[in-house]
Amino acid sequence: MTQLLQRYLGGGDALARLQDHAARLRRLQGAFERCLPPLLAASCKVGNLKGDTLVVFAQGNAVAVKLKQMAPSVLEKLAGQGHALQDIQVRVAVHQPAAWRPAPMERSISAEGRRSLTDFAATLPADSPLRESLERLARRSR
Repeated sequence: MTQLLQRYLGGGDALARLQDHAARLRRLQGAFERCLPPLLAASCKVGNLKGDTLVVFAQGNAVAVKLKQMAPSVLEKLAGQGHALQDIQVRVAVHQPAAWRPAPMERSISAEGRRSLTDFAATLPADSPLRESLERLARRSR
């Protein structure tokens, strides 16, 4: 995997920089979470670090507004933890909802319906495809 990344990124230096950046983002995520109340921390994630600007994704507009209000104090707390940043950029995370599918319709045939299907199928010729289908439907019905 590492060799594949090295080839893709064009050498070991690029891979090392990418690994360092990912490690720094993980450290910033932990530090960022310690600066926030638990419920708010659970609703946002560090997205990137661009220069001295931390990009944070919030799980909704209300969380984004609260983070923007708290940005100055969060920057101070992060500086106290050894992360000197100038700005926090808050973005609302866009979630793609799962494709909605209606619940499958529950289909059942009453005992009287099954009996009617069986009776009608008995009137059809023995080699009739319709007879086979009706008998199978009656057998499989609940």
